[in-house]
Amino acid sequence: NGDLPARRTVSNRREDSLRYGENPHQDAAVYATDASEEPSVVHASQLNEGAKALSYNNYNDADGALNLIKEFEEPAAAVIKHTNPAGCATADTLADAYRDALSTDAKSAFGGIVALNRECDAETATEIVDSFKEVVVAPGYTDDALDTLTEKKNLRVLDVGDRTDGTLGPEDRTERFTEKALVGGRLVQERDRSTITRDDLEVVTEREPTDEQIDSMLFAWKVLKHVKSNGILIADGTETVGVGMGQVSRVDAVTLAAMKAEKDAEGKSAEGAVVASDAFFPFPDAVEEAAEAGVEAVIQPGGSVNDDDVIAAADELGLAMVMTGQRAFRHD
Repeated sequence: NGDLPARRTVSNRREDSLRYGENPHQDAAVYATDASEEPSVVHASQLNEGAKALSYNNYNDADGALNLIKEFEEPAAAVIKHTNPAGCATADTLADAYRDALSTDAKSAFGGIVALNRECDAETATEIVDSFKEVVVAPGYTDDALDTLTEKKNLRVLDVGDRTDGTLGPEDRTERFTEKALVGGRLVQERDRSTITRDDLEVVTEREPTDEQIDSMLFAWKVLKHVKSNGILIADGTETVGVGMGQVSRVDAVTLAAMKAEKDAEGKSAEGAVVASDAFFPFPDAVEEAAEAGVEAVIQPGGSVNDDDVIAAADELGLAMVMTGQRAFRHD
């Protein structure tokens, strides 16, 4: 089965004992592998001496945030809460990217994890400490930024820059496999390092997306890969507007994303935005729900037996729709 071996032998060393696991009644520890050269939170330096150590949940969330911002070549910032993006954006400057990410859902970002794919500067640091955050992780910090961040006693400041040049990007995703423990064994799979390009998109509606909408779709798809399934993401330009995650119904995920866009996004709207779905729409209802929220373009994998009905609904609603030919499930 490809490069997956018939037998695996793994040896990790205990890096640290943690205060507790996901909940206080659970013991926990973090283990490290010295074979990994990818920038990671396990090998990161914690720069603010005296601050409390990372918890089990901090490690889990910071790892998810770091994996997300590695998707982007451009300056990017993400705020993660319970392993899901509360907001993500790219921009010309890191500070603008952080502001755009935070304004997606500043309420939910309270107590969240911030990840940056550029060296953190003073302006970005000032924005970060304006509200309560648990952890910030970046490939380096300027002296002024570090002074600002370490004024917050229990904001853990992680530096993954010892193996980088002050930036992070897709080329830093060097680990090939991911795994999940099961009772009695483990699941191992190839890591989803795929990148969808314009050439991969199939326009299936009468209305074609604009260049700007395509750019927004490609951004949304990168973020959506890190949203727990069923996942729906609304984006405008290269910033998130509303995220619907972890729902057992795709329609409910659309409803949640639209509700978050309307109620919690600051200075943003689903009106005229694009919507991304991590798997095909089995029926037209979710597309109709998205159109009611104001979106004008859709990116989805396709592959449903009802694709024709979904496309017909998009045409009737005047939406542009593209299909990627691959889905982006995330269940862990």
